Amino acid sequence: MRHFVGFILALTMSAALFLGAGWGIQRIIALHGTVHGLATAHALTSLHGLLAVAAVAGTGVLLGILVAVPGISPLATGLPGLALLGWSALVVLGSSYSSRLMPYPGSHYAAGFGFLLVNGILAVVGAAMIIPLFVPSRWRGSRAYADDIDGDDTDVTAALGLGR
Repeated sequence: MRHFVGFILALTMSAALFLGAGWGIQRIIALHGTVHGLATAHALTSLHGLLAVAAVAGTGVLLGILVAVPGISPLATGLPGLALLGWSALVVLGSSYSSRLMPYPGSHYAAGFGFLLVNGILAVVGAAMIIPLFVPSRWRGSRAYADDIDGDDTDVTAALGLGR
C-alpha cells in the first residue's frame, strides 16, 4: 500500500514539476525580459512575479519533502527522476523526440519546462530525485524496525553484564 501511495505521489510530483515549475519559470523569464536592470527585482515582487516565484518554490518544497521524509516510498521521487534523466538524455543525444514528447506543446507550461530541460536543470534535479531509490531503508516500512526490536534488545544493563 505504501508503494501504491508512492506511485500516486510520483504522478503528483510529475504534474507539479511540469505545471508548477514550468509555468513559474516561464513567467519569471517573461518578467525578466520585459524590464531591465534593477527593475527586474521589482517585477518579481509584483503579484504576477510573486505567484511565479511561489509556484517554483512550492514545487521545490514538495520535492524536498518527498526526498527527505523516510516514511515516503522512494517511488515518489524515483519514477519522475528517472523520467527526467531519460528526457535529458534525449536532449543530449540531439533527438527531436524530446520536444515531440512534451505535453501541451505551445503552452506556457511547455515553454518553461522546455527551458529547464534544454539548460540541463532538469537533469540535475532528476539526479537528486533518484537518490532515495538507492537507500535500502526507504524500501522497508517503519513497522519493519518495530518488529525487529524485542525486550532482550533493549535491556542495556543485562547486555553490559551489570544486572544480577
